[in-house]
Amino acid sequence: MNEPVAPAAQPGLAAPPRTTAWRAGSSTWLRRRSRDLAPLIVLLVLVVFFSIAAPTTFLAPQNLRNILAQVATLGVVSTGVTFVLLLGEIDLSIASMATMTGVIATMLFEGARFDLPTGALSVQAPMIPSVLVAWVIALALGAFNGLVATRVGVPTFMTTLAMLQITDGIALYWTKGSIKYTVPPVLTSLGSDYIGPIPAVIVVAGVVLLIGHLVLTQTRFGRYVYMTGASREAAELSGISTRRVVLVCFALSALLAGLAGMLNVGRLGSAQAYGLSDMLLDSIAAVVLGGTSLFGGEGGIPNTVIGLLIFGVLNNGLNLIQVDIYLKPWVRGIILLLALIINVYALRLRTRGNR
Repeated sequence: MNEPVAPAAQPGLAAPPRTTAWRAGSSTWLRRRSRDLAPLIVLLVLVVFFSIAAPTTFLAPQNLRNILAQVATLGVVSTGVTFVLLLGEIDLSIASMATMTGVIATMLFEGARFDLPTGALSVQAPMIPSVLVAWVIALALGAFNGLVATRVGVPTFMTTLAMLQITDGIALYWTKGSIKYTVPPVLTSLGSDYIGPIPAVIVVAGVVLLIGHLVLTQTRFGRYVYMTGASREAAELSGISTRRVVLVCFALSALLAGLAGMLNVGRLGSAQAYGLSDMLLDSIAAVVLGGTSLFGGEGGIPNTVIGLLIFGVLNNGLNLIQVDIYLKPWVRGIILLLALIINVYALRLRTRGNR
């Protein structure tokens, strides 16, 4: 057989060298993946730094397990936050929703007493029903957030801000500012017990994150979430009920916030109306640090996992190197701001690479 003859080069045009073409291709790939690579690089830099600064303690298996345990509850909340941010929306009620759910589960279990105009009313529920009732209330309030936003047209920022006040008020009224110690045993087991050498709360967080990832990547609903966040008008023209997608995502966010609140009650062994105010900013920061866009349509659970690890490594490392307690918020804020700036520049590189 005759060997194939390469086409003749056009006059005046030289074929680009293979090395040049390879470099151009690799540069384009790096630019397109820069939004995902930037958080990973930040995480690796933090790991290397704290490994050098605290070599005997940071990489110890016990400390690594502590890092995962510290971000486990935050990981449950951040899964719901990821769904909401992928829509290009915001949920400000998650921290107060978590507090309220833990309080309701504990109060119902120990026998809550409510002062009504007609007299006092005592309500007591067994362990499992008390947890389920609290969870259903969180789900219903989250769905109400989505309903008000989609049907009435109130921006989700204002809707969830009002819900923050409502759920805060419910938790404060039921506890009257006191601490409740009669925690359902199932919550104590999930928050404090171990499954082999691994804390149960890490297993719960891992299962929630995995299910969230599978929903976003392997189901039709997950595709609808990305399409709605990328362009709501285009999604509606494609026949997607964007109102239903938004409602379900806000219900899911509240449901997972409620689960995180009950896990936190089980971990601490008590329920109170205060103590979770940092959960809102921490969860949003973790999701955004991982590379999920605030404007919707880009990101996912793997990005959230990286953001959670950045958060956990940073907090744990600052404790190990014994940064002054009064300087720690400032140092953490500076590092988080630098990480966000790196992510923004990575997004610009990715946009340039796509062009």
